[in-house]
Amino acid sequence: MALATLAGVGQSLFPGALLGVASSAAAQTPGVGEAKPLAITIEMIEQAALIAGVHFTEEQRKVMIEGLSGQRDDVAAVRKLPLQNGVAPSLVFDPVPAGAKFETVRKAARLEILPRMASADVDPSSRSAGESLAYLTVRRLGEMLHTRKVTSVQLTRMYLGRLRRLDAQLHCVITYTEERALQQAATADREISGGKYLGPLHGIAWGAKDLLAVAGYPTTWGAAGFEQQSFDTDAMVVQRLEAAGAVLIAKLSMGALAQGDLWFGGRTRNPWNVRQGSSGSSAGSASAVAAGCVGFAIGTETLGSISSPSTRCGVTGLRPSFGLVPRTGAMALSWSMDKIGPIARSVEDAALVLAAIQGPDGHDLAVRDAAFNLDFTGDVRKLRVGYIKSAFDAPVLAAVKALGAGATAKEREEYEQRVVRSKASFDRQVYDAAFNTKALETLRGMGIALQPMELPEFPFGALTPMLEAEAAAAFDELTRSGRDALLTGQKPGDWPNQFRVARLYPAVEYIQAARARTLALAAMTKVFADIDVLVTPSGGTQLTATNLTGQPAVIVPNGLRGADAPPAPNDGDGDPGNVGGPGTPVSITFLGALYGEAKACALAHAYQQKTGFHLVHPKL
Repeated sequence: MALATLAGVGQSLFPGALLGVASSAAAQTPGVGEAKPLAITIEMIEQAALIAGVHFTEEQRKVMIEGLSGQRDDVAAVRKLPLQNGVAPSLVFDPVPAGAKFETVRKAARLEILPRMASADVDPSSRSAGESLAYLTVRRLGEMLHTRKVTSVQLTRMYLGRLRRLDAQLHCVITYTEERALQQAATADREISGGKYLGPLHGIAWGAKDLLAVAGYPTTWGAAGFEQQSFDTDAMVVQRLEAAGAVLIAKLSMGALAQGDLWFGGRTRNPWNVRQGSSGSSAGSASAVAAGCVGFAIGTETLGSISSPSTRCGVTGLRPSFGLVPRTGAMALSWSMDKIGPIARSVEDAALVLAAIQGPDGHDLAVRDAAFNLDFTGDVRKLRVGYIKSAFDAPVLAAVKALGAGATAKEREEYEQRVVRSKASFDRQVYDAAFNTKALETLRGMGIALQPMELPEFPFGALTPMLEAEAAAAFDELTRSGRDALLTGQKPGDWPNQFRVARLYPAVEYIQAARARTLALAAMTKVFADIDVLVTPSGGTQLTATNLTGQPAVIVPNGLRGADAPPAPNDGDGDPGNVGGPGTPVSITFLGALYGEAKACALAHAYQQKTGFHLVHPKL
């Protein structure tokens, strides 16, 4: 057992260790060289079975030894293959239930008439005019470019200047792509002046979450140890935006390997309160859009990475259905859950970007031939709209377990602290719930008939180990090599530990979770059988449920907390508990049926036009 002890497992071997611990220990032990694999014993199998939650008799364990030894040889052979992050599994997740139908014929977007600007004459080189230009919508900027009231080079230089000036506070940029941007902007100006107008994104400056490959520049995934990583081709989303004439000015920060807002350069900040993180993992994308540093940005979501930073930074996020946008050239975290979508200042902007990047590319086999046919000219009162009633119910103060007789002074002190924290959390919930209630009132005032509904009773959270297992596979070599120690986050909830834990998730249980996911797909499909859009607070069970089953979400600003708002749980600079508090944004979410983005966008746009919350910007 000497090699096993050196590998840190002592005499308790777990599922997976039986298949690889000997070779791993040999590779990391000086002087061992090409050691023969350890002989698998019935004692090892007993320990592994205990952790796996199964029981075998001694005779059964004896019979298993030969098969397990063969499995270990198979694992060793697979480990020798060059399985880079971009190699997807042969099994492709499909969220579409049998018999489901969706639009496949793409149609031109139908938009409302754009009102005239009060003043169309602007000078981007002027600081004051630049400030107003910076927060204009993509559609408005597109019109100005089309009519040559401003040039793409002027806009690009203005946004680059803002990024360089404000990044000292926000830490939202990993790599500037200035040379490429100025070339693209000059090309856009020549094309537009020559009568070749490519559409509303032509000449618009944008930023890419730094998990999208861009040839000639690093693609760091936000992670220490990957700072110099680069790829020879652009991600498909980058290619499509370039074809639409958009101008890439920067690769924006992301939490390391798409987790949180902490990357190798620090913590990305919330423009509304720069002592707070911007949340993640599309941290830089949301922060830069909120600060008026790009026209729009691209983010990704596996389990909240567009929704959470869009909420924190007060911007509009559009998480598309699973399988609508190709992920070719993007870092893989979970092949069955990863989604790419826009973060922008308005629903209209996000929808225009989504229209440019959606559709099959012949490489990402999960992408369906579904059409995103945007129509903002229809009557949203005809939409069938539900809301998750329990999510809008008044919060209830959770009881704190009382102390037993004979509690010590320290126990009484800790109990009192728990009571204080519980009451403070309740006060924050009550304050924020008022925004949700007001959203329903506003929708009803718009003539929307809201149907109370509930999500199905289902253990959605119990399926998330599938994500963690896929992520551990995507970064298998990182864990086995020990290079995961380079990552900035090393706490229990950070990827290095979660990747290690996921290695103990048995393959049989992964398959069982996948089967349970089929039931979840059916249950969520039933939710949308009688409605077009589902209104909900931006957190809660729906976030896990819809990410697992693939429905789209539109996250929009829903107001600012006032000076009377309860303070954040922790005011420490960059502390993860420093969230909320006076002057920070809240959001509301509009969910659509699978490939039903267009209807969710239509209602979210109407709500946004009614409330105008997206027009309020942070003071930086």
